[in-house]
Amino acid sequence: MLNLPIQPRYIIPPLCLMAFSTLLALLDLNGLLEFNRELIDKGQLWRLVTSQYIHANLAHLTLNCVGILLIWLLHAEHTTPKTYAIHTLILAIWCGLGIYIFCPDIYIYTGLSALLHGVIVWGAIKDICVGMKTGSLLFVGIWLKIAHEQYAGPSEQVGQLIASKVAIDAHLIGAVGGIFLAIPLIIKMLKKTPN
Repeated sequence: MLNLPIQPRYIIPPLCLMAFSTLLALLDLNGLLEFNRELIDKGQLWRLVTSQYIHANLAHLTLNCVGILLIWLLHAEHTTPKTYAIHTLILAIWCGLGIYIFCPDIYIYTGLSALLHGVIVWGAIKDICVGMKTGSLLFVGIWLKIAHEQYAGPSEQVGQLIASKVAIDAHLIGAVGGIFLAIPLIIKMLKKTPN
């Protein structure tokens, strides 16, 4: 029998993230909240963060909600509601700024996928720190996925499904953000490791 982390402290944060993104989709606020380089250049800086929580269409939102659920299954017990909220906000800021600075060819961007790459990398490192062997496999797996995307380019099938080009560089930026979020975990683990 599966022992799912269904206690409120584990399930409420991902449900809130999905509900928030769904609400923004229902309100059709993309024109106001999406990453739009031209409008950011004109001072609409909130778009750096808000763009991470809106989606190109329902299929895009659904794919990201599936990602949220997968991460919940893998790592829910590693975090608290407060930590979950802080991590997602920090990663939203990190990803928005990273896309703005390092991806000058991206003019319009929406979606949670960059942020979710950061969350899953952090979770894999947390797995490693608590002695779960699957953490190393997950960590290597996510980096192999990112390397494949960088080599082969974005998935055309997913791009057609979400009616948008998959921003593979944003995934890389998010994953790097997950490593930075995990620095305190890594330092703590290294201090415990015998010389």
